[in-house]
Amino acid sequence: MSATRGTRVLVLNSGSSSVKYQLLDMRDSSRLAVGLVERIGEETSRLKHTHVDSGATREWTGPIPDHEAALKAVSEELAKDGLGLDSPELAAIGHRVVHGGQSFTAPTVVDDAVLAEIERLIPVAPLHNPANLTGIRTAQALRPDLPQVAVFDTAFHTTMPESAARYAIDVATADEHRIRRYGFHGTSHAYVARATAELLGKDPSETNVIVLHLGNGASASAVRSGECVDTSMGLTPLEGLVMGTRSGDMDPAVIFHLARVGGMSIDEIDNLLNKKSGLIGLCGDNDMREIRRRVDEGDEQAELAFEIYIHRLKKYIGAYYAVLGTVDAIAFTAGVGENAASVREAAVAGLETLGLAVDGDLNAVRSDEPRLISPSDARVKVAVVPTDEELEIATQTYGLVRKGD
Repeated sequence: MSATRGTRVLVLNSGSSSVKYQLLDMRDSSRLAVGLVERIGEETSRLKHTHVDSGATREWTGPIPDHEAALKAVSEELAKDGLGLDSPELAAIGHRVVHGGQSFTAPTVVDDAVLAEIERLIPVAPLHNPANLTGIRTAQALRPDLPQVAVFDTAFHTTMPESAARYAIDVATADEHRIRRYGFHGTSHAYVARATAELLGKDPSETNVIVLHLGNGASASAVRSGECVDTSMGLTPLEGLVMGTRSGDMDPAVIFHLARVGGMSIDEIDNLLNKKSGLIGLCGDNDMREIRRRVDEGDEQAELAFEIYIHRLKKYIGAYYAVLGTVDAIAFTAGVGENAASVREAAVAGLETLGLAVDGDLNAVRSDEPRLISPSDARVKVAVVPTDEELEIATQTYGLVRKGD
């Protein structure tokens, strides 16, 4: 690896028709620019770019045919602020990659072998890995001299013991098809677990945390001494908690029943469980704010959806409490976890014998800062810790390339 003199990292999160990006200065972890390109491949593509220091935001609408054109447009916007991709201050480009399987347990500098392995994993991440690959290859073409680093959503969960990672199915079949529990949202869980330990004034290696990443996608993790020992998502992000449009845990025989009795195809069932289930399947809304508004107005369907959501959440809190044995804190994060006080209150209600409680006044406070919302004498702390996946990707990327200098 060539010597790296710069202190900036560009973080790219490439979706099938979008690119989210942030440019950070790792001397103080500050953001220099943030933006989003969406509807790539359409006539109405849109780019929104913000120069953080000045607060100036620029928007552009027009055709952006592919990811190469999208990244060139991003480069042009950055250059207008004196932050172009050709800057010697740019140390590396960090890429979010959803699935790294068992092969990648840490951030990895991309080479041909890494690209081939990410491509080999496409069958277990068909919606995400192809887009992630496209972003990496496009960035390589624009800056072939610069380290491209892949940071994997699954990496944080590779510390799970086999007892947590294995499904109870025939071992030979599982191994042949790489069927096991991989987990997702790993960069968020890693960041929040560490930030929670810091909030408690403890070393992460001496802290046990249950992390609840609650957004449209939702997952829980049990983190012992800084390492994940269990997580709710599995082979795919469908397993686990009730989510915005995903069912989460259910009897696998439901699939057989829908196929045999309901006459549904595999693709129809896949679409049902991933896009038409969860909260939206239960009450027609997947926005927790709207659901709570309906609950407050006495809507019984919305109330049932909320109760099912909370019931599943409590089950995972209890399960991971048992897995860890000793819990220092429970941390709520992501869009719902950070903003929905009613969800946090309901999730721990009735768990006082486990040392869990929230202070109503503290829980009602809205803030972008990590904070405790439990009573001061609580045996187990309850925290709200805003996640920062982009900073986590940048930190891992910069740490890797500096190590190689």
